[in-house]
Amino acid sequence: METVKRYNKMTEMKKVLVIILCFLSIVALIIRFGSEPLMNYIGANQRAGVRIESNKKSSVFINNELMGETPYQNENLKEIEYLVGLKPIDATESSSPAWQGYVKLNNGTLGVVNRELGVQNVSSSGEIITLKEGSGVTIVSTPVATLVTVDGKEYGRTPVSIGSLVAGEHQFMLSKENYLKRSIRATIVEGYSLTLSVDLAISEADLSKSVTVPVSAASEVTVKRTPTGFLRVRSDATTNADEVTRVSAGEVLFLLEEKPGWAKIRLKDGKEGWVSSAYIEKK
Repeated sequence: METVKRYNKMTEMKKVLVIILCFLSIVALIIRFGSEPLMNYIGANQRAGVRIESNKKSSVFINNELMGETPYQNENLKEIEYLVGLKPIDATESSSPAWQGYVKLNNGTLGVVNRELGVQNVSSSGEIITLKEGSGVTIVSTPVATLVTVDGKEYGRTPVSIGSLVAGEHQFMLSKENYLKRSIRATIVEGYSLTLSVDLAISEADLSKSVTVPVSAASEVTVKRTPTGFLRVRSDATTNADEVTRVSAGEVLFLLEEKPGWAKIRLKDGKEGWVSSAYIEKK
């Protein structure tokens, strides 16, 4: 019996000794190399990043908080969706951001926001480029049904998914009648899915054609599936308008008005707003 007790005591002492040695090893690693390698090893230092650029020097807002000026880069963000806003430095203090958009960041990747700010929303353009674990390329745009060519080869009209592109740098070109073409150079990374969300600027000669078309009688529309899994309802027919709410695929809405690329709808609870006409279908 005494032998068993002595054995158990020695076993406990060995456990304590092992724990102490492990602790001392960790301390030694931190002293020699710093905490970053250890944090990376245990996955505690994984962060998401974003780079924001604009043709006009602009203030950068993230979730309505002033963060700095363009070009702006932050690599210490969480893996969540952020509301990014840009307001030209020469804009009046009371004016709202010239552009706002949602950017979903993913750990270990750097999302890119690039904007060409025009005098009007419809004369502005830009893209949001993001990566997440997976494969292939997804391209969405405003307006919809925009022709996509990659390295000179046509792949259809937006929204479009491409699974056959090899890893490396590619040249994406989006074009549609009455809109200015937009060329984007982006890199496909092995093991990651690339998403391009692109806004085209309407050509100056066609600005006058961007008029509202009233609907003679309210008709019902159904929300189609979207790349994000939901459809944003905005306060105005532009991607920088405030988000009123979100609706899901299959929901039925009432159509009130239409304009190029947008539809004004009313929800069953009485709320009204604008949605991309690419993701609704008339019943």
